[in-house]
Amino acid sequence: MAPLVDVRVCADATDLAWRVAEDGAAILVGAIRANGRCSLALSGGSTPRALYSRWASAFADRIPWPRVHVFWGDERFVPPDDPRSNYRLARETLLDHVPCSPENIHPMPTTVSTPDLAASRYETVLREHFAGGGPRFDLVLLGLGDDGHTASLFPRAAALDEHARWVVPTTAPADPRSRLTLTLPPLNAAAHVFFLVAGAGKADVLPRVLDRQADVRRYPAAGIQPDGDLVWWVDRDAAARYQTGI
Repeated sequence: MAPLVDVRVCADATDLAWRVAEDGAAILVGAIRANGRCSLALSGGSTPRALYSRWASAFADRIPWPRVHVFWGDERFVPPDDPRSNYRLARETLLDHVPCSPENIHPMPTTVSTPDLAASRYETVLREHFAGGGPRFDLVLLGLGDDGHTASLFPRAAALDEHARWVVPTTAPADPRSRLTLTLPPLNAAAHVFFLVAGAGKADVLPRVLDRQADVRRYPAAGIQPDGDLVWWVDRDAAARYQTGI
């Protein structure tokens, strides 16, 4: 029997950002206490911007940032200073404002010649970081597209069938089309996964993704079923059509 889905409905996007900031910080601090370091995979898009700003201000002194290793779940194959870059968003809203060690920041390498080479190099970075075992992020942040995609795992993409590689190039149905993404195996090996879902534009797709019978090829976010904990943080607008017990 499929496990019950942990959906936490927040009053609005601001409330969502504060609650995720608090719970996410607790996970990072706990992992550092247990292991001396932690690994955090960030998402792109507009929804996490407020969360990053909270971590950069109210939580700047509460998280031992020099011991946090920062990765990305996906990236647009654009230069790191491009306005569309997920790395740039995180740098401007979070990383430039906390004492995270530069050697602990691991952006996807989008200045190399091809997406294939970039994916290969990033996988090497991950395998060296998680040497001696599989990928085990302490916390992965993900978003939800209105088509059901997450990271850069789009409906019916070949990346959904990848079980050996941890990072692959892929093509998006929107600009910029060339992307890099973690595959389902490393995402599902995480200790904690948080989905951040805000806005009325996600109201139609959310119940479809949370349906226990959801087709992963049609709604890739439904393929996120981690070994660890999975929490869906949604605001009231996004949860408008969600019914418990789907």
